Amino acid sequence: MKVPYLHTISILAAGVLALAPSRTTAAEPAATSIVQKQNLFQKDNLAAWCIVPFDRAKRGPEERASMLERIGVKKFVYDYRAEHIPQWDEEMEALKRHGIELTGWWFPGSLNSDAQKALELFKKHGVKPQLWVSGGGGSLSADSPEEQEKRVSADVRRIRVIAQAAAEQNLKVALYNHGSWFGEPENQIAIIERLKTEGINNVGIVYNQHHGHGHIERFPELLQKMLPYLIYLNLNGMDIQGDTKGRKIMPIAAGTEDLQLLRVIRDSGYQGPIGILNHTGEDAEARLKDNLNGLSWLTAQLEGKAAGPKPEYLSWKAPAPAAQ
Repeated sequence: MKVPYLHTISILAAGVLALAPSRTTAAEPAATSIVQKQNLFQKDNLAAWCIVPFDRAKRGPEERASMLERIGVKKFVYDYRAEHIPQWDEEMEALKRHGIELTGWWFPGSLNSDAQKALELFKKHGVKPQLWVSGGGGSLSADSPEEQEKRVSADVRRIRVIAQAAAEQNLKVALYNHGSWFGEPENQIAIIERLKTEGINNVGIVYNQHHGHGHIERFPELLQKMLPYLIYLNLNGMDIQGDTKGRKIMPIAAGTEDLQLLRVIRDSGYQGPIGILNHTGEDAEARLKDNLNGLSWLTAQLEGKAAGPKPEYLSWKAPAPAAQ
């Protein structure tokens, strides 16, 4: 892949950016570092993602919040389609009843009517989710410095409006990798750094493994670049080039690279929330349970414990090998 021409940026040291989750420093006791690493993948740091329009059971707000409470996932990121908008108040009330924290929201790419309704909803119910904003931008890399500048400037203009509206309610905006040019973390960093020169400091990154199959081989390096900006990280079962082999979205531990990727994340110092997803036509509860079981099996290995047999999945079966 071509190396994109990046807008010249000055990446701040970790810990300077207010948005970034805290990282362990050399001055902290070793025991604290170990506890933080162990807690990173525990249930109380996990959030359910892509379970509203991607649920075979087609749960409503009450059923969904009840399910999350039942399986012990107490954080939730909301994504929606037009038919879900009339349920927004009901969703907020159900989350409150079941003790589920709304930590993120799939937000429009512009400050349109849906975006305005969402901001009014957050104010009404006193919630402060991150606003997850995606984008496009064309091919993965720009063909020239001029084209790179054009793309950065266009997205700075777009994100600026959202970030300013979010700041009025003390909300953070998270740039969401969803493929294309905008989905490359280096380009997101260029956008964020440009916004910071304008005094806009409430924009970070949410990184999705299921949109990062092409990043696997350079993930350790890429994660270090993202850390000062990273405010959410969503896990997935990962194979190298899995998205080209019918293995794009899999339960955690179904991928060949999962244990090593978790080790990289754990050892990076990242201490923000972790998302687990459905994002399939399967039953959302079954897929979330598969992710919880797979994650427990892998984290036992990370901690040097006997993991036992690999869990059997409720919602996934490996695709048959392609015919030779």
